[in-house]
Amino acid sequence: MNASEVLQLIKYGENSRVSLKRDNLRPDMLARDIVGMSNSFGGHIIMGVQDDGSISGVELPGLKEWLVNTVFANYVYPPVPLMLEEVEVLAGKYVAIITVSEGLAKPYVVRNTGLEDIYVRTGSVSKLATREESALLFAGGGLVRSELLPALGTNLDDLDLVRLEDYLHNLVGDTVLPEGSEAWVERLCGLGFMVEQGEVCCTIAGLLLFGHAPRQSLPQAGIRWKGFDEDALLHGPLLPLGAASPGGARRIKELGLLDDVFARIRSFCADYPHEAILEAVLNAVLHRDWTRGSEVEILKDADRIEITSPGALPNFMTLEKVLAGQRFQRNSIISDVLRDYGYAERPGMGVRRKIVRLTRELTGKDAVFESTDDYFKVIIPAKT
Repeated sequence: MNASEVLQLIKYGENSRVSLKRDNLRPDMLARDIVGMSNSFGGHIIMGVQDDGSISGVELPGLKEWLVNTVFANYVYPPVPLMLEEVEVLAGKYVAIITVSEGLAKPYVVRNTGLEDIYVRTGSVSKLATREESALLFAGGGLVRSELLPALGTNLDDLDLVRLEDYLHNLVGDTVLPEGSEAWVERLCGLGFMVEQGEVCCTIAGLLLFGHAPRQSLPQAGIRWKGFDEDALLHGPLLPLGAASPGGARRIKELGLLDDVFARIRSFCADYPHEAILEAVLNAVLHRDWTRGSEVEILKDADRIEITSPGALPNFMTLEKVLAGQRFQRNSIISDVLRDYGYAERPGMGVRRKIVRLTRELTGKDAVFESTDDYFKVIIPAKT
């Protein structure tokens, strides 16, 4: 960064990506800005500037060593790379610019007096994160598996034991099924379908996969179906109910939510790549953030179909990595169970092999992918 660029930043003052500091501030105060920017969108901290915007310059001897050995080593966690440069902006006066990148290992914390505080950048201030902001940071960093969170107020009665017996016996291969409530709870806790948090509750995964009526306790369950001359909310257990036939083969007695949605998609006209849409819908369910309060949405417009999955990609993933086929699983229990039922294949394979390729082959156009802080969307055009 050259002198004119630095002076321009100083002239316009502090904002969400610029912080102006004296060079004699306490290390924990500087750490707050480093952590706040790492948890937000990155930025620049310019040291050697007074509160009124006048440039006093950096006079602290051994600045880099102080930053490395005191601020970054003792107060900032996880580690953040130090990017520091000193620029002469006025005759004989230098400022130090710490460039902070948006972090990939959120949430970052300030360690001080035995505490770990999460800060975010809001306007020109680095402030303590709210409970909701902290939850989003943990979820984005992959440190919270939302599928394992308890669905409060639920219990064993909210799960369809007939569906679970079908799954355990016919797909998992259990030869002996649990007998009695305690045995069922123990088995389901081991599988991640229930959890003990003071009292035993269904997990989000267990309720979605095998609940009698998931939406009663989990409002974001279900799939919003819009633009097909209707605005409907489809809901119910994700999975079908099967049973072993006399010949040993498993037959389906009752369809699940995914079967209902897939049947509707297959009824589309031939102007759409059905398998590409099915893959996009399956991915939206598998990889959505269950801490968000909205449903997966399928919208049909005149010339396209949009599939929206609530929640941002995890911090370590980018749209480029998704399109390249890099694998990740946000909800591994749900993914594994759907793979047991034959709905899902290996993670990371479907975007390139189905959505991208099949859309291009049928329509001559490219599928469009949008990734924001609130959702991941796939737009599949119609054949013209």
